[in-house]
Amino acid sequence: MTIITRFAPSPTGMLHIGSARTALFNYLFAKHTGGKFLLRVEDTDLARNSDAAYKAILDAMAWLGLPHDGDVVYQRLNEARHRGVALELKARGQAYYCYASADELELFRSENPNEKYRSPWREVQPEDPQMWPAPSIRIKAPLNGEVIVKDAVQGAVQFGADALDDLVILRSDGTPTYNLAVVVDDHDMGVTHVIRGDDHLSNAGRQIVIYQAMGWDVPIFAHIPLIHGADGAKLSKRHGATSTTEYADMGYLPEAMRNYLARLGWGHGDDEIFSDAQAIEWFTLEHIGKSPSRLDFAKLNHVNAHYLRLKTGAELAELLDVPATLSAAIESVKVKVSTLVELKYAIGFYLTAPATYDEKATSMLAKNGANIPLLLPAFEALGEPWIAQSVKATIDEVAEKTGKKIGELMPPLRAAIVGAMSGPDIPDAMAILGKAESLARLRRAVA
Repeated sequence: MTIITRFAPSPTGMLHIGSARTALFNYLFAKHTGGKFLLRVEDTDLARNSDAAYKAILDAMAWLGLPHDGDVVYQRLNEARHRGVALELKARGQAYYCYASADELELFRSENPNEKYRSPWREVQPEDPQMWPAPSIRIKAPLNGEVIVKDAVQGAVQFGADALDDLVILRSDGTPTYNLAVVVDDHDMGVTHVIRGDDHLSNAGRQIVIYQAMGWDVPIFAHIPLIHGADGAKLSKRHGATSTTEYADMGYLPEAMRNYLARLGWGHGDDEIFSDAQAIEWFTLEHIGKSPSRLDFAKLNHVNAHYLRLKTGAELAELLDVPATLSAAIESVKVKVSTLVELKYAIGFYLTAPATYDEKATSMLAKNGANIPLLLPAFEALGEPWIAQSVKATIDEVAEKTGKKIGELMPPLRAAIVGAMSGPDIPDAMAILGKAESLARLRRAVA
C-alpha cells in the first residue's frame, strides 16, 4: 500500500508556524515510507478566502522547501461531489433532512448548553416538504455505543454516543460543511494517514461516523500536540512571530526551520542538528510526543547559526542580495551572528560609510581620535596590495615608533571605520574596504 499524506490549509490568513510543522511532519512521513505528500487548499469558505492568503500558502511551502506531489487540490472545486455524497447518505437512510430553523437551534443551545442537539426530524419527515423552508442534511450519529479513534499519537480515544450529535453535512443553501468535505476529499485523494493538530481530535470522531456510513476505509489518524510559547500558553502574537513568512523576514534559513520544527514534538534520541536526509530516514509517528512543545527562540537561533556557518560567503551574499565582492566580509562576521538580518546589519558598514557614530564610538574618538593622524601618513605610504597583514604590520610599526599601545591605536580606527565598537578585526575590515575608502573614513573622523 502506498502511503499518502496531505497538508490542508485554509486560505484565510498567513500560514501559521504550527501549520508549517504539520506540513513538515506529513512530508517527512510520506518520504520516509516512499509515499506521496499532497497539498489541498480548503477554500470552501468563500467569504473568508483571500488572494493574498492563497499566495502566502504557496510561497511559504516553497520557502520551507516542502514540495508536494501532483497538482494542488482546491476543495471548492469539489463541491458538487460533496453534495452528491450528502444526497447519497440521505438515500441510504444514513442521513436525513432537518427542517429546524436557526432560531430553534439557538433556543436549544441557550437552554441546553451542555447537550448535543438531537433533531426531532431524525425519524419524522413532513407530509408536504414544499411547505417548509429548504432543509439541511444531517448525518445519523449512533444513539448508543461509542466511536473509537485509533490514533497513532494519542492512542485509542473513545467518543460515546452522547458526545456525537447529528452533524449537519449539507447546509440548507446546498453548501457542504467542513467535516463532510474533508472526509470526501481525503477518501477521493486516497489519503491513508491524516496527520494534523490535536485541536482536530474531536472532529475525528464525527468524521469516522461519515466514513462508516459510506462504507469507506477509515484512514490512520495522528493528532499532534500544538506548539506553545515559552510560558506554556498556546502560541500567539504575544510570543512573537507566528506566521511562517515572518520567520523568513526575520532572517531564518529554511533548512534551519525544517530542522528546528522537526524537533518540536518529535525527536531522534539526543540529536539536535540533522540533515533533511536524516530526518526522512528517522521520522516515524511513534516518536511524536503527546505533550505540547514550546517554541524556544534561543534554540532556534542556535540551529540557524549552525546552518549560516555552513554556507559560503558567496552563498550568503546572494541570499542577502549584496555584491559578491563582500563575500570575504561576510566570512569575517558570519560566526558572530544568528540570522540573516543580523548578518546584513553586521556588514552594513561595508555597504555604506557610517553617517554618524554611536555613543561608544563617539566617546572613543573623543578619547583617542588624535592618534588617527599618527597613522594616516603610514597608511597613505602603504603600497598595494592592501591586505590585512600589511595593515596590521603598519599599525604595529607606528605603535613602536610613537610609543603608543595597540589599545590606543586600534579602537579609534574601529570607531572611524565602523561607526561602532563592535565588528570584525579592523585590519580585515580595512582590507575589504580597500585603501581609498579606508583612508576617506579615517580622514572624515578627524576632520
